[in-house]
Amino acid sequence: MTDDDRVPVDPPDERVEDELPAEIEALVAQVEGVVPEPAVPIRRGMLDREERLIKDGILRMGSQVVDAIRAASDALERHDIEAATQVIKDDPFINELQRHVSGLILVTIATQQPVARDLRYLLTLDHVASELERMGDHAGSVAKQARHLAPEPPLQRNMHLAEMASLAADNLHAVLRALVDADPDQARRVARRDDDLDVLWHRTWDEVAVLMRESPDNVDRGMRIMLAAHYIERIGDRTTNIAEDVVYLATGEIEDLNP
Repeated sequence: MTDDDRVPVDPPDERVEDELPAEIEALVAQVEGVVPEPAVPIRRGMLDREERLIKDGILRMGSQVVDAIRAASDALERHDIEAATQVIKDDPFINELQRHVSGLILVTIATQQPVARDLRYLLTLDHVASELERMGDHAGSVAKQARHLAPEPPLQRNMHLAEMASLAADNLHAVLRALVDADPDQARRVARRDDDLDVLWHRTWDEVAVLMRESPDNVDRGMRIMLAAHYIERIGDRTTNIAEDVVYLATGEIEDLNP
């Protein structure tokens, strides 16, 4: 198994222990109500414009990720090396969008000094952008498995991968709509549908394990199908994370939607 085929493990967060700059400390204190708001009001029109640009960037990212999920699944089903390779080549574009959105958020916070709901909105969108970038990576990993599997005969039509990918893409599209509408109920419904994705993942795992035990010839293909299923399942988990972000934005409450 190559490095590309290993199940990715998210690296631990690195914490920088340096003291915060005075400007950031002042901003945090202001948000927590320790000091009064500055006498100069926020330029509301400029802040609204920059928030719209950031949201548009998030939606553009989301559309690219949905397309990548569907394209990777299609390449897997059709045993299409060229299509799988294209998904892998397109992933840096999603990464670049994420860097662009995060840069806009950083500049907006630094120049507009948003507080309360606006600051929460911007920080949450930054987290959504990070989740979308990782989903793009997962779609690329599915495409890598599709590229390896393309020359091989299918293992019982690759189990339930197409159904899993379709559900994952639909759920991501739905949670992005919930984000646009600030609809916590829709976000909760999306999170509940992740249970269906988990059922398909476990079913695929169990069925592939049986085939691998039956014949050594099935082992390599079986492992790659399991990896592809794992990456799609992770996309579902990250979609649930975005659903939690939507609930937080709409209500100010933190809910665990994937207990």
